Amino acid sequence: MSSLTDDFLVSCIIPTGIGASIGGFAGDASPHVNLLSKVCPVITNTNAVNAAVFSGINENILYTEGWALDEFFGRKIALRPHKYNKIGVIFDEKIPEKTLNVHINTINAVKSTYGINIIGYDSAGRAEELIKKGAEALAAVYYFEIPENDDDYALYGGVDPIGKREAEISHALSERFGIPVAHSPAFPDSELVISGRIIDRRAAAEYITPTFLPCVLIGLYNAPHPVGMEKIKDGDITVDSVKAVVMPGNCLDSPPVWAALDNNIPVIAVMDNKTVLNATAGKLGIEATEVKNYHEAAGLLLAMKNGIYT
Repeated sequence: MSSLTDDFLVSCIIPTGIGASIGGFAGDASPHVNLLSKVCPVITNTNAVNAAVFSGINENILYTEGWALDEFFGRKIALRPHKYNKIGVIFDEKIPEKTLNVHINTINAVKSTYGINIIGYDSAGRAEELIKKGAEALAAVYYFEIPENDDDYALYGGVDPIGKREAEISHALSERFGIPVAHSPAFPDSELVISGRIIDRRAAAEYITPTFLPCVLIGLYNAPHPVGMEKIKDGDITVDSVKAVVMPGNCLDSPPVWAALDNNIPVIAVMDNKTVLNATAGKLGIEATEVKNYHEAAGLLLAMKNGIYT
């Protein structure tokens, strides 16, 4: 990972809570992000590869929270590759006891199976206590009631009803504590019983388990650290290291895209990945290379990496 500043590095971002047809569900963008990572290292947002009890992360993917991504592209921070983070877990004090116990069992299962260094948890949401004990990354589990429109998401491919709220929580924690953060929701005791309904396959990972915490812990274990620009050292990644930004085709009105354009970084718009937005290159009057799908994006990146332009 120390050679990333010298490598052909790209960022593939799929914003949360905008109904992306790929990546707007439960880790369903993982095959696509993994495909790009076979060409080159990829910086991606956490929810693009979070999949409840599964994880789409691999060693060539830099798992980065959305606030940190915006700060990174705004040249306010760099990313420092890091392995084997000590992780603390903060729980919302509103989580019912049975649900909390399932999550504690999950922590122990992940520690036993993967050997991940989870230094402890706090059931009153006190992140500061965990950081004092040496936590280098935070998994945050907050409590939600079941959304009224959950079936729109689970059965009909609608927008994730809590995705935007989850992003707001992780953004706030990332900004406050300046370490890698990822969020996992918890739901009422009634959701501990697994439903036998057939779910939209893209959301299925979230409906076969009462906890979504494993993917967060796996992702955070090797997540890069945000570093203030005044503390940069050799091996840290800045926006100058990024060779391309890959986005869904109609959500280009975002800080990473504008930063890419300002820094002459090519923007690749994947048109098959549709969202509820209508911010295409044509609508915005900006320059982007439109490709049909992530397979075409991977081919284009491979050509760019080898100095082949058409």
